[in-house]
Amino acid sequence: MASQNFVDYVKICCRSGAGGAGSVHFLRDRSNPRGGPDGGDGGRGGHIIVRGNRNVWTLLALKYRKHVIAGRGTNGSGNHKSGANGEDIVLEVPLGTVAKDEETGEVHFEITEHDEEVILVAGGRGGQGNAHFKSATNQTPRYAQPGEEGKEEWKILELKVLADVGLVGFPNAGKSTLLSVMTAAKPKIASYAFTTLVPNLGLVRYRDSQSFVIADIPGIIEKAHEGKGLGHRFLRHIERNATLLFMIPCDTDNIKKEYEILLNELRMFNEELLDKPRVLALTKSDLIDDELREMLIPEIPKGIPHIFISSVAQQGLVELKDLLWSIISKKLDEAAAADQWSFEANDN
Repeated sequence: MASQNFVDYVKICCRSGAGGAGSVHFLRDRSNPRGGPDGGDGGRGGHIIVRGNRNVWTLLALKYRKHVIAGRGTNGSGNHKSGANGEDIVLEVPLGTVAKDEETGEVHFEITEHDEEVILVAGGRGGQGNAHFKSATNQTPRYAQPGEEGKEEWKILELKVLADVGLVGFPNAGKSTLLSVMTAAKPKIASYAFTTLVPNLGLVRYRDSQSFVIADIPGIIEKAHEGKGLGHRFLRHIERNATLLFMIPCDTDNIKKEYEILLNELRMFNEELLDKPRVLALTKSDLIDDELREMLIPEIPKGIPHIFISSVAQQGLVELKDLLWSIISKKLDEAAAADQWSFEANDN
């Protein structure tokens, strides 16, 4: 996907439709010249609706659509006829899209399923016709409700990339190279920082026709949680990845310190990210021999599975796939067991 076509943030002005007015009308015909009230209700104003679409990967379609305006409901009429509802506007978005209020930053909802629909801005209610206001003491009400005004609100839509494995590392840690070798994706690769400016997704083929998705995300730097570098643009994508693959080059000055910096940035942005399974890949291992590899062992952080790999020499990649798949399949089994327990509990 071309970087200029990947859009993960849009701000749009949403104007829902106003409701139609209720009708003030009385039944008049040849057999009943002085009939009672029969004014119908006004139609509802159009909603602004967000719908998930698994075939959409970016918010590009909304990038230049700054104003979204729904239709107005029509007025009610005689003979208890209700007005038509205003036209709804449906915005198709990728799975993993989060809707926020632009002014307060409040998160309204997150779209996670195909064809899931949520009303972003509700249309105004239609007014009731005068038939609703007839009573024993007022047989001929000559008033009806006006339609409720629509709402005009600025909203933010943010995309968080959804993948099984997210690559975490400093710029030039070899994330894009690994993605290009393990998948059919063709990310931009160069020897300078921030070559990757937008997330890239790749499908890894595994044994027995199994597969999983890897996300190459822009490189993190120290104090990214404060917005430095690509800051929050990077970190929000990490939230939607099930497993985190930390990538640190073998020739870095201090492996443990670099790992702690990466871990701290995730902690400062969202402490829940530390609950995700983590794997450490020590990249560019073709640059060291077995003796140097043994010398690096004490520098490797404890409590995290690690593996030496080289994307260029394609060393350790099969073992890396096995390790990642074992973690992914375990989480899938746990999720399936939880769903089965919930089904049985509800059934009882």
